[in-house]
Amino acid sequence: MANASGFFTPSVPRLRTKIQPLTGISRSGFCFSRRVVCSSSIEGAEKHVSPSESRMPKLVSKGCKLVGCGSAVPSLSVSNDDLSKIVDTSDEWISVRTGIRSRRVISGKESLKNLAVEAARKALEMADFDPNDLDLILMCTSTPEDIFGAAPQIQRELGCKNSPLAYDITAACSGFVLGLVSAACHIRGGGFRNVLVIGADGISRFVDWTDRGTCILFGDAAGAVLVQACDAEDDGLLSFDLHSDGEGARHLGAPMSDDKPEELLGSNGSVLDFPPKRSSYSCIQMNGKEVFRFAVRSVPQSIESALEKAGLVSSSVDWLLLHQANQRIIDAVATRLEFPQEKVISNLANYGNTSAASIPLALDEAVRSGKVKPGHTIATAGFGAGLTWGSAIIRWG
Repeated sequence: MANASGFFTPSVPRLRTKIQPLTGISRSGFCFSRRVVCSSSIEGAEKHVSPSESRMPKLVSKGCKLVGCGSAVPSLSVSNDDLSKIVDTSDEWISVRTGIRSRRVISGKESLKNLAVEAARKALEMADFDPNDLDLILMCTSTPEDIFGAAPQIQRELGCKNSPLAYDITAACSGFVLGLVSAACHIRGGGFRNVLVIGADGISRFVDWTDRGTCILFGDAAGAVLVQACDAEDDGLLSFDLHSDGEGARHLGAPMSDDKPEELLGSNGSVLDFPPKRSSYSCIQMNGKEVFRFAVRSVPQSIESALEKAGLVSSSVDWLLLHQANQRIIDAVATRLEFPQEKVISNLANYGNTSAASIPLALDEAVRSGKVKPGHTIATAGFGAGLTWGSAIIRWG
């Protein structure tokens, strides 16, 4: 159970603790004192607990760092010219308005789960890390292939023998940033040490391929990052800022649609609402102009807030890494924050909008190409359906 300050209060037998005071914690960023210590005397508790079992951490002021990343994309590449054969569009029309040249689409025997597993394995390999030592797997997706979630299936495919906790986070294009912050909260307040955060979406399955306003934008992919506990002075998540506004849901969503059932009459002749209607999700519905206005207004404000909490200014940040939605949005936010183009990470042209996968996919390519190096500071932000948006200031490695 999480209390208002973000720390977890496990259900265990009588706990004797002595906690030195915190300097303060805000809901949108971390601010810890150097020493926040809990004694480890727990009456009636077993000596050995599995990684995901409830327990009070010995050191609440632990930091967390990003130590490995990986990504995976489907084999089928769909170019703008390919799309021009099925909808009224062209390569020039798409690239000028979005910056996108091609996208990857799940096909054949490929699955989102397998992409997520591949990305996860690459992240673990980069960190030279045994999946059996994972404490938690967070699967950030809005398009699971099972309505009950994908994270436990990924846990199984990775061969984790210690049954670490695994669950899904549904926040569309903001999902990965929320996953990073959730990982930090589990580490700082829950005593977890090794958290795998995966962002993966198969948006192509929810696209109306006759609507040139949306089908040109989206692609499928997966990306993953391993987050580990570390000493507070080595902390890699410097601050964050998170928001939602349900009023904006009308501008971007994929609501459920009901099939028309056979009408059944009750004893009094009225139509019964039973059995329940069979439901499925509609294709993505988006008001592009409103989403653009929302992004270029809200994202810079969020990043500025996160920078202020971290005690940084934009000129001291090495890279700007935004959700890869539209190059016009990326350019507008970079201009507002006075980031030069050479400090902006973008791979949108090759993959389109891959929702929760876009940030870890771009990060992985930047790390493996040598662009992002250990110690570099990155301002990152996700934004999209909900409406939900958030930013985080992170240090790589």
